[in-house]
Amino acid sequence: MTPAIILLLFTSGIAGGVINALAGGATLLTFPAMLAAGLPPVTANASNAVAIVPGHLLAVLADRRKVLPLDARLWSSVLVCLIGGAIGALLLLALPERLFVLPVPALIGIATLLFLFSPRIAAWAEARRGDAEPSRGLGLSVLGLSSIYGGFFGAGLGVILTAVLSIADPDDIRRVKALKNLLATSVSMAAVVIFIAKGAVHWPETLTMLSGALVGGYLGGYLVRVLPATIVRWFVILTGAVMTVVYAVKYWS
Repeated sequence: MTPAIILLLFTSGIAGGVINALAGGATLLTFPAMLAAGLPPVTANASNAVAIVPGHLLAVLADRRKVLPLDARLWSSVLVCLIGGAIGALLLLALPERLFVLPVPALIGIATLLFLFSPRIAAWAEARRGDAEPSRGLGLSVLGLSSIYGGFFGAGLGVILTAVLSIADPDDIRRVKALKNLLATSVSMAAVVIFIAKGAVHWPETLTMLSGALVGGYLGGYLVRVLPATIVRWFVILTGAVMTVVYAVKYWS
C-alpha cells in the first residue's frame, strides 16, 4: 500500500467510527474507501465488514443491560440472524465478481435512501405499536431476509432491523436499539467468520481501516456530547448520494 492509501483507509476508519457512534451508516463511507484503495468489489465488501464489526460489538457491550433477559425468543432471533448472515455471505462469495459489480450502485443508493428516510421509517414503526402483533413466524421470516441482506452487503441493515423490531417489540425504544445492535452484531459476526474462512479478506487494508475505526469509535463517544447528529446524518447522506452517482457512472456507463 502507498502512504496515500494508508492515510485514506485510516482516516476513513476514523470517520466511520465517529459516524457509527453518532448516527450510524459508516459503510456508506468505508466501503467506497476500500474500492478506492484498489480492492475488487467482493473483497472490498468482505474486508469492510471485518473492519467495522468491532463498532457493533462495542455498542452491544455499552448497553447490554437493555438486551436482557436472554430468553428463548431472543435466542431464536439471534440464531436466525446468524444463519441469515452466513447465507448472505456465502451468496456474495458464490456470485461471479461481475454480478456483484452490477448492483453495487443500486445497493449504495438504496442504503442511502434508507438512511435518509430512517426517521420516517422509525415514526411509521412507532405508529404501528399497539396494532395486532405479527405472528412470530412472520417476524422471524422478515428478520431472516433482513439478515441475508446484511450478510450480503450490510449498509442500511440497522435501519431495517430497527423498523422490524419496533413493530414486533412493544418495549421502549432504547431496548429496540440495544436489540438492533445485538442482532446486527450477530449478522456481522456470522458473515465475518465466513469471509475469513474463505480467504476473502485482504488484511493489510482491513487492519489499517480497523485501527482507524477503533480510534473513531472512541472519539465518537466524546463527540456525541457536543456534535449535533444532524450534521453527521447529512454528511453521510451526501456521501452516499455522491458515491451512488460515481459508481453508477463507473459500472453502468
